[in-house]
Amino acid sequence: MSEHSIYKSEEGKNVILNAYETYLKTFDCEFQRVYVHTRFGLTHTLVTGPPDGKPVFILQGGNCINPMTLSWFSSLIRDYRIYAPDTIGHPGFSDETRVSAKDNSFALWISDLMEHFKVEKSAFIGPSYGGGIVLRLATWMPEKISCAVLVAPAGLRLGSKIKMIHKILLPMIGFKINSSPKKLQKIADVMSFKSMKEEDKNIIGIIFKKVKLEQDMPKLTEKKELLNYSAPTLVLVGEHDIFFPAKGVIETAEAIITNGVTKMYEMGHFPSKEYLRVMSEDIKEFLNSNYDQENNIELLFFEN
Repeated sequence: MSEHSIYKSEEGKNVILNAYETYLKTFDCEFQRVYVHTRFGLTHTLVTGPPDGKPVFILQGGNCINPMTLSWFSSLIRDYRIYAPDTIGHPGFSDETRVSAKDNSFALWISDLMEHFKVEKSAFIGPSYGGGIVLRLATWMPEKISCAVLVAPAGLRLGSKIKMIHKILLPMIGFKINSSPKKLQKIADVMSFKSMKEEDKNIIGIIFKKVKLEQDMPKLTEKKELLNYSAPTLVLVGEHDIFFPAKGVIETAEAIITNGVTKMYEMGHFPSKEYLRVMSEDIKEFLNSNYDQENNIELLFFEN
């Protein structure tokens, strides 16, 4: 393996990509798989939904595989044209180039993807790290966003480092040493408020052991960065989220997003099945009410 690889071994990379393929088969739809050349490297993108549907870009959570967090929004596939890129530098089929989430790099990356698909303006959904990427786009290229949904997002407020060390990092170190199912379950329970799917827990365990985790969080967004951003924005948070605490995220969002709505669920960083249903309905209602009808037509004959 290259010293710059995000994977610890070729075997580990293959295990994770096989898990990706297996997860993709759980969707009740077909995906086009498009490789897009961006200025940061090749980006693998899942494309699905009606060709004449309004575009929605869905950005994956950090240090996981795209289908895992994409599955949270599968109810949108019937009505919208979905573009779900594997975040460059994170597990998946995109290049392994690490990209800074503290400057305009991810905004440029998204801009390259939108240009490839001939989408001038779109709705965006960003869970976790993906929410931080949406906020970087809102900072640097706000005109690209018709409306946005941020789910348990990075980029607004960070949780207690002490709590994360004791409840996530230390059990993770123990799990890496002895593959203790009890340690992995403890981490999963903290991340999901005791509701994580067995499949997701196992994949996260594999990633912990096989991947050099991205440790840099997206930049915490400042009010002055969003002075030109006015798109309707829905911020959904978990009351028990250890990474991005609900009250702090809501407080920041209400202070810096001029056209935002916040909603808190009794969930952790990962939503339970119950809250996935609630979240899906809230997102659909938001998109139906706020998605700009103009400048969202995809020129289908350009798509590869």
